Amino acid sequence: MSSRFRPLVTALAAAALLSSSLAPALACTRAVYIGSDDMVITGRTMDWLEDMHTRLWAFPRGIKRDGAAGPNAPVWTAKYGSVVASGYDLGTADGMNEAGLVANLLYLAESDYGTTMGKPPLSMSLWAQYVLDNFASVAEAVAVLEKEPFRVQTAELPNGKAAQLHLSISDATGDSAIFQYIGGRLVIYHGKEYRVMTNSPTYDQQLALNAYWKEIGGLTFLPGTNRAADRFARASFLIQAIPTEVAPSYIGAVPDKSFANQAVASVMGVMRSVSVPLGITTPGQPNISSTIWRTVAEQKDRVYFFDSSTSPNTFWVPLADLDLKEGAPVKMLDITGGRVFSGNAADKFVDTKPFTFMPVVPKE
Repeated sequence: MSSRFRPLVTALAAAALLSSSLAPALACTRAVYIGSDDMVITGRTMDWLEDMHTRLWAFPRGIKRDGAAGPNAPVWTAKYGSVVASGYDLGTADGMNEAGLVANLLYLAESDYGTTMGKPPLSMSLWAQYVLDNFASVAEAVAVLEKEPFRVQTAELPNGKAAQLHLSISDATGDSAIFQYIGGRLVIYHGKEYRVMTNSPTYDQQLALNAYWKEIGGLTFLPGTNRAADRFARASFLIQAIPTEVAPSYIGAVPDKSFANQAVASVMGVMRSVSVPLGITTPGQPNISSTIWRTVAEQKDRVYFFDSSTSPNTFWVPLADLDLKEGAPVKMLDITGGRVFSGNAADKFVDTKPFTFMPVVPKE
């Protein structure tokens, strides 16, 4: 074998070994785009082995919550309203609040939350919602969460899979943070450079693998499998390759008028490019799942886009068109059962009793 190819083969083998040796880890991808004119957009895919009966919810500020983990769980009142995507009507999987803060939960097989260590326990189902309820910026969230005011506790999902998750957040300035529990300890990566997150391996290893692909160069060669490390490399290159200002030479682009639409479409294109088509499975690896939906959160104007893999249309929800003031009713948009929405769907939300967040038993 020529020596020029040995580093590439070694890196590919290492990535394959890391991916194939992990416990079942369902796949998702998240990426943050930073453009001109204060444009910040966070996109994510939800890759899952089955229908999780996702619905969209409009939660007004002023809602009183507890951590769903017994009498010692934290309690709080939501400072900010939010629109979220739920999973199994048991927890918040994704969402954006009215300050432009976005939270995304993704699978991480290596997650180990340890014990409560005497701290108040918080159900995994509320981890993302706690952030959306309480913070306007990433810096504000990190300043509180790094002090570990609670310990996340998890449980089995309805399909029997453990909710092994890590959390990413981003704000309207482009700031970003990633939270992982590894070996029972909270690890935080905070900074605008942490724009991409997928699944296994742990984030430090993902960064090391991605450093190799940066040297190769995305226009020379990009890994193309549906493994998390490969999606990380592709998303990292593509999210920084798309235009960061209006591109009038492209079809439909109008200078000074359509940059927000162009940027959203570009980010949605990136998320589709790292998606796994419905029906694709990997023999012997049930952990590789199809993409069932995608979200794109436009954080400057607070518009939440939803793109189902089984719908012909992408629709959106401007938070300004929802009633999120204190005392307003909780509202829900039911997108289950093949319902198809198009355009602005804010007026399609209906008053609905909120779901109950998944309760857990604290691990002392």
